[in-house]
This record gives sequence, structure tokens and C-alpha cells, in this order.
Amino acid sequence: MGKQLQVTDQLYRYLLDFSFRDDALLQELRAETARMPNGVMQIAPEQGQFMALLAQIAGVRKALEIGTFTGYSSLSVARALPAGGRLICCDVSKEFTDVARRYWAKAGVADKIDLRLGPALDTLAGMQKAEAGTFDMAFIDADKNNYPHYYEAVLALLRPGGVLLIDNVLWGGDVADPKENDQETTTLRALNAKVKTDERVDFCLLPIADGLTIIRKR
Repeated sequence: MGKQLQVTDQLYRYLLDFSFRDDALLQELRAETARMPNGVMQIAPEQGQFMALLAQIAGVRKALEIGTFTGYSSLSVARALPAGGRLICCDVSKEFTDVARRYWAKAGVADKIDLRLGPALDTLAGMQKAEAGTFDMAFIDADKNNYPHYYEAVLALLRPGGVLLIDNVLWGGDVADPKENDQETTTLRALNAKVKTDERVDFCLLPIADGLTIIRKR
């Protein structure tokens, strides 16, 4: 086994300095979100950039997001979509997504984004008949106990060759600790095991932020 790099605070600052292109709008959104009680739910800056780059590499035109919060991931992806691209966002919170709407408008990408408020499983179920197999990319970052259900619903909506990103799959390291057996941890642990043996997909689990699984539908 190769050497395992330990990401210290010093090294993380270096990573942001040399692998991340920031701008005033992203800084503003991160700062506003950080002041909120649930601010820790926002994805890491380098993760947003990684998702945008992946969308560009994959030529994504139609994308799906489960869990939008204040809009950092959706802003990153929507900016990477070409003219005419479309991102459907699913969330239950008007309060948080109102923040997202403001930043989408500031970035000039609001016309690319279709926000659907309500339980995501209901939204996904309503899309299956007309939009199955039509999405190029999807991102799951919502309530962890429903991850297995989101996984199946989203996989059906992706086209062959489409990309699925699943956030928080390392869960602060708890998935690797046999002493941690709360429902969220055991759900994520079971999903990681399922993806590993799922012959419908190719995948890679990366230690980006809180763990990010990248899946390609076969």
C-alpha cells in the first residue's frame, strides 16, 4: 500500500491556495452560510470546483441535485453548464433555498435552475415515467437515512454513462469505526457496501471533504 497523506491544516491551506480558483460571489455565499446555525452542511470549496470541472469534462447538459441548502453546489454546477443546460434541484426548505435563489440570480444562472420544493422522493417518483434515462449527472447530499432510496431513484433517471456523486460517504470517519452504529452511520456504511458490489455501475470513493463517491452508470 502506498503512503497515505495526512491533510494537516497547513497542507489544506496550501491545497486551497493552489488548486482552487475563488471569486467574490463564492466568498460571499460561503460567508453568509457560515453565519447560519446549519452552516456546516455547506460543501467544501474545492468540492464545488471539482464538481464543476467534472460537469465540464463529462459534457453535462442536464443535471439533478438532491439537497440544495443555500446553493453552493448548484451554483458551481450551473455555472459549468453550457447555454441551454438545465439543473433540477430538490429540497424541502424554502428558507435555505431562498438564499440559493439570490445567489443564482447574482451569478446569472437562475434560468438554468428548476427548484422543486417538497420531499425529494416524491419529486423523483414524479419524474420516473417521463425522464428516466435522460440525466447526465446527479448529486446526492440530503438526509442520510434516505440515501439508499435516492440512490435507486437517481440511478433510474441517469442515462447510461451518466455520473452520480454521493456526498458524506465517509461521515467524519464514523463509517470505518465499528463502535459507531447510529442509523445514519449504518445506512451510509451499507450503501458504501452496496455500491462496491453493484454490477450496474463503475465507481470510485475519494477522500474529498467528507468523502465523495463518483459513480458511472453502465
